[in-house]
Amino acid sequence: MGRVAGKVALVTGGASGLGRADCELLAREGASVILTDIDAAAGEAAAEAIRASGGEVEFRRLDVTSPEDWQAAVDYVRERHGRLNVLVNNAGIAKSETIEQCTLESYRRQNAIMNEGVFLGCKTALPLLKDSGNGSIINMSSIASHMGYPVFFAYSAAKGAVRSLTKALAVHCQMHGYPVRANSLHPGAIDTPMIDQTAAELGLADKAEVSPVVGLGKPEDVANAVLFLASDESRFINGVELLIDNALSIQ
Repeated sequence: MGRVAGKVALVTGGASGLGRADCELLAREGASVILTDIDAAAGEAAAEAIRASGGEVEFRRLDVTSPEDWQAAVDYVRERHGRLNVLVNNAGIAKSETIEQCTLESYRRQNAIMNEGVFLGCKTALPLLKDSGNGSIINMSSIASHMGYPVFFAYSAAKGAVRSLTKALAVHCQMHGYPVRANSLHPGAIDTPMIDQTAAELGLADKAEVSPVVGLGKPEDVANAVLFLASDESRFINGVELLIDNALSIQ
């Protein structure tokens, strides 16, 4: 217990799935968590549930595609907490579309959330992370950035951008002597509402068919990696892309 005690963490897309699991574990391990999501009702409910179990969590609505929302969120954290130690860019959506099915609107929407949203979060929060010291940026990518998934065309493009921008950010901070690390996580198929949606879109009778070779991971499998990268235990880990996929991507 207490692996991130005293730290302040902001998590996007925290109302459900991986984001909620991240918030639950970070709070359990002593962090003050700002749970953000575009869905205010779901976000408030998630924050209340975590508080009921003893965690220090507050909700703030955040549209990750909005520069104004990002600036307001960072200003709020600075005024209320005086620091930000951990930023988890987790918010995302997925649509099962090949390049022939994907419209420009759909491509832009997915990239706005998972590519531009991560950029905005990193850029806007970086000054506060620098001032706070021991900053850790954790960007949620996917094994889709390593493999060819034709039915997740726009999603793969967005996650590939996250993989690359995280490395560029890590080197930038290291070269300038900023006390901020940046790493990306690359989950495989994890049992979340997004997997339920994917199974339905693909017409699968059982969501286990989404990942028949290695099975489905659990949200806590990813949250445990987030906790490690948020903690000082990972102080010399920077620019890493960590695959959480039970070896699927190397088979």
